[in-house]
Amino acid sequence: MGPATENTEKHRSGRAGWLRAAVLGSNDAIVSTASIIIGVAASSAPKGTILIAGIAGLVAGAMSMAVGEYVSVSSQRDAERADIKRENLELAGQPQAELHELAMIYVKRGLDKDLAMKVAEQLSEHDRLGAHMRDELGIDQTALARPMQAAWISAVSFVSFALIPVAALLIAPAAFRIHVIAVLSLICLAALGAFGGYLGGAPIGRAALRVTLGGVLAMAVTAIIGRMLGGSVG
Repeated sequence: MGPATENTEKHRSGRAGWLRAAVLGSNDAIVSTASIIIGVAASSAPKGTILIAGIAGLVAGAMSMAVGEYVSVSSQRDAERADIKRENLELAGQPQAELHELAMIYVKRGLDKDLAMKVAEQLSEHDRLGAHMRDELGIDQTALARPMQAAWISAVSFVSFALIPVAALLIAPAAFRIHVIAVLSLICLAALGAFGGYLGGAPIGRAALRVTLGGVLAMAVTAIIGRMLGGSVG
């Protein structure tokens, strides 16, 4: 086959880090912000109070997502660095034992011992640490944890999509406020779920339904609680 058939196969796993942060931030933004607004609106609070609650939820949620992702991914990065450091020390102190260990990994995957040793030797000559990271530790050098990337993607995604229920609050007539916010938010959730499923290679319908049902449950519960508290406090 000629140059035109050069490998152009697309793999989705390389997008796992930033995709996870973006999807989590977007979905959580709509669900939490819409639920807050609907819950406060169900208590018969004035529009100004509802808006303040929505903006407060937007800011708090964005900060929470950013900090949470940063801490979580930093822990993953620290574990990766510790494993790499330990592997470097082992390679420096026991190179033959580490070479044998790498060969045994390939034997367990189906190669005979002679071929496994040749593969281990050739890979080690090319990139000894990289071979052990990939095949012994399961660490991809091109997909190491990036705390700051996860943090800012989560925060930006949250703010961007949290503005949807806030905007719905501003444009909706008072009599249909809750309905407009809920419907618009659920449509966006379904679209996000489908898009996330498409990017991740999962069934689109199932992904959209899962996210939408979660949003319905969250908004319904907060609306009931808001109405109960509004009646009792009022």
